Amino acid sequence: MGFRSVLSKPFAAYINKQTKQWSADAGGYQHKIFKEIVSKASNTSFGSDHGFSDIKSYDDFKKQVPVKDYEGLSPYVKQILAGESDVLWPGKPAYFAKTSGTTSGTKYIPITKESIPNHINSARNALLSYVHESGKAKFLDGKLIFLSGAPTLDQTAGIHTGRLSGIVNHHVPGYLRTNQMPTYETNCIEDWETKVDTIVEETFNQDMTLISGIPPWVQMYFDRLKEKTGKPIKDIFPNFEMFVYGGVNFEPYRAKLFETIGKTIPSIETYPASEGFIAYQDSQEEPGLLLLANSGIFFEFIPADEYFNDNPTRLSIDQIELGVNYALIINSNAGLWGYSIGDTVKFINKDPYRLLVTGRIKHFISAFGEHVIGEEVEQAMKATCQQYPETELVEFTVAPNVTPKEGLPLHEWYVSFASEPSDLVAFEKELDLQLRKRNTYYDDLITGSILRPLDIVKLRGDAFIEYMRSIGKLGGQNKVPRLSNDRKIADDIIQFKL
Repeated sequence: MGFRSVLSKPFAAYINKQTKQWSADAGGYQHKIFKEIVSKASNTSFGSDHGFSDIKSYDDFKKQVPVKDYEGLSPYVKQILAGESDVLWPGKPAYFAKTSGTTSGTKYIPITKESIPNHINSARNALLSYVHESGKAKFLDGKLIFLSGAPTLDQTAGIHTGRLSGIVNHHVPGYLRTNQMPTYETNCIEDWETKVDTIVEETFNQDMTLISGIPPWVQMYFDRLKEKTGKPIKDIFPNFEMFVYGGVNFEPYRAKLFETIGKTIPSIETYPASEGFIAYQDSQEEPGLLLLANSGIFFEFIPADEYFNDNPTRLSIDQIELGVNYALIINSNAGLWGYSIGDTVKFINKDPYRLLVTGRIKHFISAFGEHVIGEEVEQAMKATCQQYPETELVEFTVAPNVTPKEGLPLHEWYVSFASEPSDLVAFEKELDLQLRKRNTYYDDLITGSILRPLDIVKLRGDAFIEYMRSIGKLGGQNKVPRLSNDRKIADDIIQFKL
């Protein structure tokens, strides 16, 4: 065994002991973080504007600080961009994580020196949780790769600015840099297809043991490897033992990815965002992701069906209920306050607090009041594929068709199959039934002849890659929404219909 795997085991035991301590008292640690961050930010511009010095309790905080998305916080970000200090957090941010906004153009998410450990240590601890539980650490001795955006950083108002993955790349521990792939020069290539091809050339003859990235882009990397070598991934990388992923639900990609690998391997799900590292899979035995209740973020939760109300209910961790969809709100030592990151989560355990990521608060279909969410379409597709095990998906997205050329309105599912079901008509009927089981409003609309059952529109195998290329979002951390309440994606992607 190499020195990394040997040293990781006692370190993993130490981290596991700490994790058990804070996860057993998540509410207490959350209350402590709440007091610390409000106190530290009391003399900032935001703290002065929102009366932080008068806040004595969470109830006070809710009265003083409204929930907001990036647009609501942007006036303060603009002050930082203008060169001001002590705006959202004491001093200036160490970095800006640069992301794409839907209505605000480019978003600049502050990362402070206090919040950097949240991003770095959380990813590390996810791996160490696996090492401690399984006793397996050999994968740390081989080559590892994270398929991500370029690590190049620019300057914005004197602050280092780039993609989150690029910022994190600059904080990879020295003991991992010697086995990190690809080279820095290759990682800086902006064009995704050129980058993937170059990574293939650099890695096809290496001892890759850990591969990490968003599943559709990892699949693209694997496909290029197979094209070059004519071998399954398990023969190219015989010691490949760990797949780390995040950003999307893995289930729609699982069958095809493991078929490409040629075997099933252990995997770890993570839940990172530019705004903070939220949770990770801490066990191979227990479902769900462990909420990181002791990592500089105070979490709030709004019942998803209240999110668009004028005065929605806001709950702390010890007030949540199991099985309820919540919009996730964060307050952090990065200087984010009452900040809605746009995700919805559902808790499945309180001891410790483990959650599932169920979708995006703005990604739903409710053209007729059905309010179908991402979790429901993904679960319906998974259950249907289990009925037709020969089926392999590449990708899919769902949109309403309110005014079809003929017949009643309907939901249209745009699907790329790697392997089609043996009976597409029966598959379509089963998919509709599975969605009706999961959403009573949709079922009522079908029963009442307001909607007709869904249609599957078959797309080319490369449809979603071509679509993402056409909008300039191929690769990196970009994802295709599972569903939309309008026809924008549908009308663009229909050009790739079979």
